[in-house]
Amino acid sequence: MKKSVLTRYRVLAYVTGVLLVLLCLSMIAKYGLDINGAADVTRVVAIAHGWLYVVYLVFAFDLGSKAKWPVGKQLWVLLAGTIPTAAFFVERKVTRELDAKVTEGSPVAAKVQA
Repeated sequence: MKKSVLTRYRVLAYVTGVLLVLLCLSMIAKYGLDINGAADVTRVVAIAHGWLYVVYLVFAFDLGSKAKWPVGKQLWVLLAGTIPTAAFFVERKVTRELDAKVTEGSPVAAKVQA
């Protein structure tokens, strides 16, 4: 498996996780604290998280299929983007597990000097 597959999953996991935490905070500001302007922030963050979560699903599924994960593990990684802060912990666990399986790219031919 290429390193780029793991890297793009990691980036989207962090982005999705940060947006979900921001969404939770903006919803607390909107409904709990009744702050002016919180509704607009909530709407923007919710839309951004929704679209980027779809991209996260695609990248996480691609990673899981290339890592040959069982269905249960695949579902847990896919759902991690919907639970606040879970994406950070799952990403860390997945990275530690797959670091040994990741290759830097295609093998390079050695030069022979005569």
